[in-house]
Amino acid sequence: MLSPNVPRSEPLSHVTSLAVFLMGALALVVPSGYSVGPVLLLLASTALLFKRFKCSSFVLLPQDRWIIVALVAYGLVVGVMSAVELGSRGFDRPLRFLLAIPVLLLILRYPPRLSWLWGGGALGAIGAGSLALWMKLVEDVVRAGGFLHVIQFGNLSMLMGVLCFAGLGWAVVQRQRHAWVALLLLGALLGMLGSLMSGSRGGWVGLPVVAYVLYRGYGRQLPVAIKAGAVGAALALVATVYLLPQTGVKQRVEAAVSDISHYVSGTETDTSLGLRFEMWRGAAQLIAERPLLGWGEAGYREALGELGEQGVISPVAAEFGHAHNEFIDAFAKRGLVGLSVLLMLYMIPMRMFAPGLSHPDLPTRSLAVAGTLLPVAFIDFGLSQTFLAHNSGATFYAFWLAVLWGSYRCTACSSAATRPCARG
Repeated sequence: MLSPNVPRSEPLSHVTSLAVFLMGALALVVPSGYSVGPVLLLLASTALLFKRFKCSSFVLLPQDRWIIVALVAYGLVVGVMSAVELGSRGFDRPLRFLLAIPVLLLILRYPPRLSWLWGGGALGAIGAGSLALWMKLVEDVVRAGGFLHVIQFGNLSMLMGVLCFAGLGWAVVQRQRHAWVALLLLGALLGMLGSLMSGSRGGWVGLPVVAYVLYRGYGRQLPVAIKAGAVGAALALVATVYLLPQTGVKQRVEAAVSDISHYVSGTETDTSLGLRFEMWRGAAQLIAERPLLGWGEAGYREALGELGEQGVISPVAAEFGHAHNEFIDAFAKRGLVGLSVLLMLYMIPMRMFAPGLSHPDLPTRSLAVAGTLLPVAFIDFGLSQTFLAHNSGATFYAFWLAVLWGSYRCTACSSAATRPCARG
């Protein structure tokens, strides 16, 4: 079993801690901030080529190999299929999943301090929410997007806020637990507010599933009174957010209801949701024609354009190069092969993290909760957006998966050997 007990004087352990801190802290508050930490980790991972380890100290467990299989399968299949059409640039985003593998190996050998991981994540969520509030309330933008597309920004801000909830298990066993709990709760609040200010609706659809994961991780041990209070507070917050006109939530909900009503009645299809329904309808027809390997990027655009010209779907919907749904898009462009590797990318990590949701060591459990929430959130985001088709989505998922899995594995090993102590 790989030993997580790395001497504190080891320079690489300080580098990974700093890089992981920056992964969270800078993710959404500076241009391409989500890439800073991953680049540092990738550069640091090259040091593994020159390190000599005892065979007994660097052994991958079967669970590690499964995570690597998911990254390799998605990166290679999507990369090769895209490169056939687009050349080397087709490997751009898929390559990130392959580059996350040396980072995973680095984290397994030199895990970051959890205080840097959770602190960076909390500051990143606070920064994202603060930036969104400034843009919405001071600059008076319609939808806050920071330095990204508004949907990407809103969903990633939501994810960072949700991950702050996961970190509470670690926070409550720290010496300065009150300060850490307050910081993470503030991160959770502002991260979710950042999503609200962006006007992105997709990230909120999966909140019941997110709540269930949090309940599986922490809720079963809480007294009934605390559970009832938490539910009441959540409902009060939702009602407040809905009723405050500054948030724009009520208007977005009413617009969604109107879009669906117009689409069902056939009076208007070229609305925000109506266009999505048209894209999905067109993609479904294309899937039926080429279910195994799909149409490819260029083939999909051309075939969808023809459906628009023939009046099968809205001509406006036919102009979009993706289906605004991760799963439908993968199925239409890369067939069952592409859909399978996408499901592997999400389901394998969920399966590997799931046993940790009941781990007796709270720092270990907090990482398991965060690791489970990562694919859960991306599945939710993917229902209304091709999230991995964006640099921010691909980078965020691949490298946070590597960091969370590596940290979880090392913390689980450490807690098994030294329980009840936990690394700070």
